Amino acid sequence: MINITLPDGSVKQFESGATAMDVAKSISEGLARNVISAKFDDRIVETSTPLTQDGSLTLFTWNDKEGKEAFRHSSAHVLAQALEQLYPGIKLSIGPAIENGFYYDVDLGEQTISDKDFKKIEDKMLEIARGKHEFRLKAISKADALAKYTEQGNEYKVELIENLEDGTITFCHHDDFSDLCRGGHLPHTGYIKAVKLMNIAGAYWRGDENNKQLTRIYGTSFPKQKELKQYLELLEEAKRRDHRKLGKELGLFTFSQRVGQGLPLWLPKGAALRDRLEQFLKKAQKKAGYEMVVTPHIGQKELYVTSGHYAKYGEDSFQPISTPADGEEFLLKPMNCPHHCEIYKSGPWSYRDLPIRYAEFGTVYRYEQSGELHGLTRVRGFTQDDAHIFCTPDQLDKEFKNVIDLVLYVFGSLGFENFTAQVSVRDLEKPEKYIGDTENWEKAEQAIINAAKEKGLDYVVESGEAAFYGPKLDFMVKDALGRSWQLGTIQVDYNLPERFDLHYKGSDNEMHRPVMIHRAPFGSLERFIAILLEHTGGNFPLWLMPEQVIILSLSEKYENYAEKVLNELENYEIRSLVDNRNETIGKKIREAEMNKYPYMLIIGENEEKEGMVSVRKHGNKEEVGSLSIEDFALLIKKEISKTLKVFNTNN
Repeated sequence: MINITLPDGSVKQFESGATAMDVAKSISEGLARNVISAKFDDRIVETSTPLTQDGSLTLFTWNDKEGKEAFRHSSAHVLAQALEQLYPGIKLSIGPAIENGFYYDVDLGEQTISDKDFKKIEDKMLEIARGKHEFRLKAISKADALAKYTEQGNEYKVELIENLEDGTITFCHHDDFSDLCRGGHLPHTGYIKAVKLMNIAGAYWRGDENNKQLTRIYGTSFPKQKELKQYLELLEEAKRRDHRKLGKELGLFTFSQRVGQGLPLWLPKGAALRDRLEQFLKKAQKKAGYEMVVTPHIGQKELYVTSGHYAKYGEDSFQPISTPADGEEFLLKPMNCPHHCEIYKSGPWSYRDLPIRYAEFGTVYRYEQSGELHGLTRVRGFTQDDAHIFCTPDQLDKEFKNVIDLVLYVFGSLGFENFTAQVSVRDLEKPEKYIGDTENWEKAEQAIINAAKEKGLDYVVESGEAAFYGPKLDFMVKDALGRSWQLGTIQVDYNLPERFDLHYKGSDNEMHRPVMIHRAPFGSLERFIAILLEHTGGNFPLWLMPEQVIILSLSEKYENYAEKVLNELENYEIRSLVDNRNETIGKKIREAEMNKYPYMLIIGENEEKEGMVSVRKHGNKEEVGSLSIEDFALLIKKEISKTLKVFNTNN
């Protein structure tokens, strides 16, 4: 008999050779119908894999990330089988699961595939799926595996196998199809009820442009046709909300090839939007005891050698700038923290002075590959809402929790309500990725976990996601479309104070090393605005909108009254503009809706006589009604106060 420990800690006994599916059936038939894959101890296994020793078992369904990965990976096998049947002689290479789908890279030889062929490939995939063919994983010797693909003339699989150790090679079989595979599959193909091929692209073998370009076919799959339909509708909505599209329509930002790829140009409305975000955070930071600093856009190469950034990122960054002076080199600033370390170092500090909190909206530069650039979410020049706190070890816990409060305030004021926290720690198997000693890393990681617990955050621990100089707490936010984004980060760092030889005098009159906290609630203004645009569809919270009100006059006769209304609204600090064009009121309203002005004030004869305004809200076909300017200003203030809370701090 073997003992199987389940996630809730309960232990069940089974005969040796029982499978994950047997365990599922022992719990309930309903669970057994929904189980997709399983993990035994730390290894993904098939639901049919015999279990021969004691261990911990986790069962995955479609609702689990691992279940979806197995579902999509199995779908990639079905795609490969369909392609082989429809296009004899092609050579398969790799076909992994990816977020929301899968792909397969194939060498088509002289044959071609276009999106016009997608329907017949999808039909063939569903035909195969209906056969309910069991996925079976079998071990094979390296010699036999090489012989199989050498005979087929598939140099891609041969290259993959040559890099594998004998005794670790497995093939997955279903129906009359087999493929080199590590495992993690559905019980059978019948689970796949809906498939959609999304697009086709070129992809160099192993990502090396010196290799042959293969054809990559992307697809997605679901256990129900209804879920595929919902997913496709979500994609269409995502296209409508694309920040690049909205940014152009709303006149926020642009790009220029002459200026350079990945270097956004902010238009007046976009610049005003950025400024409001900056002022919003500066106000909260001031309450929390931060002091603003300003640092240059460049620094001597030695600065980043000292910090460790050059060793980690130098090859992938903008290359050094040589000056006329012999041997003098500068770098475009990739990070603000080395500069802030030098500011701290400029003066002597006592334990009574700490914590020191330096904040800066600092622009940094990183040379992202051109193929990875994407609107504002991946750029080469961006502004971080950066701050660095230098504190004593005893102050670390309080300071870290105060930063959590600040991040939560930012999220709450901007409508990000659905998020989880991720404690990003070292990968213990790859110590070469990190700097600093083990003891400091352990202290920093534990400090973050303790703070997350005490603040009641819903958090997970992710190995290998730490920064090279320290662990961090990342906030993973879900937007209105259910997509997850990393926004806001807090990092504990014992290493940079060591590398920059930072000190403060303690109560014992001895010199001590401060602890450093890095934090950026927005992350970067560029990426934050992009995500906020897509989350809100351009309908920002009222307090953030470039223009909160547009005044629409029925004709030129009411221009003077429209200007009077504009001036009074400005006295209430309500951002407004007037549309006095000689156009129909219907056209003005349609254009105001398209430009997402939150409120429209209609001005005509009755409004002028009574000193009122007719109020219409964005998205509402009916007017709100007639209000005095004072009452309308009060309505605006109340709406703003619902979202823009006052930041409370005990500092």
